[in-house]
Amino acid sequence: MSFQNMTQYGDLFVEFMRARRAVFIDRLKWNLQQTDGMEFDQYDTPEARWVAVHEYGRVLGGIRLMPTTARCAIYSYMLRDAQKGLLDDIPRDVLFFDAPEDPRTWEATRLFISDDVEAERRSLVQRMLMIAMQSTAAQAGATSVIGIVPSVFARWLKRIGMEASPVGPKFSIDGTWSQAALFPLRHRVQ
Repeated sequence: MSFQNMTQYGDLFVEFMRARRAVFIDRLKWNLQQTDGMEFDQYDTPEARWVAVHEYGRVLGGIRLMPTTARCAIYSYMLRDAQKGLLDDIPRDVLFFDAPEDPRTWEATRLFISDDVEAERRSLVQRMLMIAMQSTAAQAGATSVIGIVPSVFARWLKRIGMEASPVGPKFSIDGTWSQAALFPLRHRVQ
């Protein structure tokens, strides 16, 4: 979804933002902005793309994508802004290198699987979400995606036939261990 096409999806965008709130604020207890039961932040701009895996409007999982060339007031994208010291909850040394500013590299953030997705379906939802992430980023001209993921990412990516490389140290956000990773888009997930 994008600002240009979100009306084509009915209430899906609102349900997506409510699902984000349920995961990041209600369950994980992250200190994030919320209004009318929806979680949002300064990166939910017209430059963003939102990928939702849903079933009859029920959001099963989602992810936000943003070009690393994005700008909105003093903000750019999450990893770069963390390095610049603009974000209190993410360490400045989140990456082993300077955050890229390249139209071929997009950032993925707010990756989630809804809590009510049954255990036996979680792997399928993860796979669908990662396939949609790859195709959405590739359609925008990306050749790679960089983002903060749970620090156990290598294990769950292997289960769905995808690879990524760690590109930063492990760190904790409100008790959740995370790590920056780089996903090449040259391989399609089957």
